[in-house]
Amino acid sequence: MADEQQRQVQLRIDESRMNTTYANTIRTSTTPDEVVMDYGFNLPSQMPGPDGKPQHVMVFAVGSRVIMNWAGAKRLAQNLASAVHAYEDANGEIALPGAQAPVQQG
Repeated sequence: MADEQQRQVQLRIDESRMNTTYANTIRTSTTPDEVVMDYGFNLPSQMPGPDGKPQHVMVFAVGSRVIMNWAGAKRLAQNLASAVHAYEDANGEIALPGAQAPVQQG
Protein backbone atom coordinates (compact mmCIF):
# COMPACT_ATOMS: atom_id res chain seq x y z
CA MET A 1 0.00 0.00 0.00
CA ALA A 2 2.82 2.42 0.85
CA ASP A 3 4.46 1.73 -2.54
CA GLU A 4 1.26 2.74 -4.35
CA GLN A 5 1.11 6.04 -2.46
CA GLN A 6 4.75 6.81 -3.35
CA ARG A 7 4.33 6.04 -7.06
CA GLN A 8 4.84 9.05 -9.33
CA VAL A 9 3.26 9.50 -12.73
CA GLN A 10 5.28 10.99 -15.57
CA LEU A 11 3.33 13.55 -17.60
CA ARG A 12 4.16 13.82 -21.29
CA ILE A 13 2.94 16.92 -23.12
CA ASP A 14 1.99 16.46 -26.78
CA GLU A 15 2.00 19.88 -28.51
CA SER A 16 1.86 18.50 -32.06
CA ARG A 17 -1.77 19.60 -32.60
CA MET A 18 -1.59 22.79 -30.52
CA ASN A 19 -2.75 26.12 -31.93
CA THR A 20 -1.73 29.43 -30.41
CA THR A 21 -4.08 32.39 -30.59
CA TYR A 22 -4.24 35.84 -29.01
CA ALA A 23 -7.28 36.98 -27.05
CA ASN A 24 -8.03 40.28 -25.35
CA THR A 25 -11.66 39.46 -24.62
CA ILE A 26 -13.56 36.52 -23.19
CA ARG A 27 -17.29 35.85 -23.19
CA THR A 28 -18.49 33.29 -20.67
CA SER A 29 -21.78 31.43 -20.59
CA THR A 30 -22.82 28.55 -18.39
CA THR A 31 -25.09 25.54 -18.15
CA PRO A 32 -25.76 23.47 -15.05
CA ASP A 33 -23.03 21.05 -16.23
CA GLU A 34 -20.49 23.20 -18.09
CA VAL A 35 -18.76 26.54 -18.54
CA VAL A 36 -18.41 27.80 -22.11
CA MET A 37 -15.68 30.37 -22.78
CA ASP A 38 -15.33 32.14 -26.11
CA TYR A 39 -11.89 33.73 -26.52
CA GLY A 40 -11.25 36.38 -29.14
CA PHE A 41 -10.39 39.97 -29.69
CA ASN A 42 -12.27 43.23 -30.04
CA LEU A 43 -11.97 44.97 -33.37
CA PRO A 44 -13.04 48.61 -33.57
CA SER A 45 -15.01 49.17 -36.74
CA GLN A 46 -17.36 51.59 -38.43
CA MET A 47 -20.62 50.78 -40.14
CA PRO A 48 -23.46 52.90 -41.43
CA GLY A 49 -26.10 53.75 -38.85
CA PRO A 50 -29.86 54.09 -39.51
CA ASP A 51 -29.33 57.71 -40.54
CA GLY A 52 -26.51 56.80 -42.94
CA LYS A 53 -23.83 58.34 -40.73
CA PRO A 54 -20.94 56.10 -39.67
CA GLN A 55 -21.37 54.42 -36.31
CA HIS A 56 -18.46 53.23 -34.22
CA VAL A 57 -18.98 49.61 -33.22
CA MET A 58 -16.85 46.99 -31.53
CA VAL A 59 -16.78 43.59 -33.25
CA PHE A 60 -15.92 40.59 -31.06
CA ALA A 61 -14.08 38.14 -33.33
CA VAL A 62 -14.22 34.74 -31.62
CA GLY A 63 -11.11 32.69 -32.27
CA SER A 64 -11.53 29.77 -29.86
CA ARG A 65 -14.22 28.18 -27.74
CA VAL A 66 -13.32 26.16 -24.66
CA ILE A 67 -15.96 24.07 -22.89
CA MET A 68 -15.20 22.50 -19.53
CA ASN A 69 -17.01 21.01 -16.57
CA TRP A 70 -17.28 22.92 -13.31
CA ALA A 71 -14.40 21.04 -11.63
CA GLY A 72 -12.11 21.95 -14.53
CA ALA A 73 -13.32 25.56 -14.38
CA LYS A 74 -12.49 25.73 -10.65
CA ARG A 75 -8.98 24.35 -11.29
CA LEU A 76 -8.54 26.94 -14.06
CA ALA A 77 -9.66 29.75 -11.73
CA GLN A 78 -7.23 28.59 -9.03
CA ASN A 79 -4.34 28.33 -11.51
CA LEU A 80 -5.05 31.77 -12.98
CA ALA A 81 -5.33 33.34 -9.52
CA SER A 82 -1.99 31.81 -8.56
CA ALA A 83 -0.31 33.02 -11.77
CA VAL A 84 -1.68 36.56 -11.40
CA HIS A 85 -0.66 36.68 -7.73
CA ALA A 86 2.91 35.59 -8.59
CA TYR A 87 3.10 38.16 -11.41
CA GLU A 88 1.87 40.98 -9.17
CA ASP A 89 4.29 39.98 -6.40
CA ALA A 90 7.15 40.32 -8.88
CA ASN A 91 5.93 43.30 -10.93
CA GLY A 92 3.32 45.24 -8.95
CA GLU A 93 -0.44 45.35 -9.14
CA ILE A 94 -2.08 45.05 -12.54
CA ALA A 95 -4.33 48.09 -13.06
CA LEU A 96 -7.57 47.35 -14.85
CA PRO A 97 -9.12 50.14 -16.93
CA GLY A 98 -12.29 51.43 -15.33
CA ALA A 99 -11.65 49.61 -12.06
CA GLN A 100 -12.23 51.65 -8.95
CA ALA A 101 -9.65 51.80 -6.18
CA PRO A 102 -10.73 50.03 -3.00
CA VAL A 103 -12.37 52.25 -0.40
CA GLN A 104 -10.18 52.66 2.68
CA GLN A 105 -11.99 52.01 5.95
CA GLY A 106 -10.76 53.96 8.87
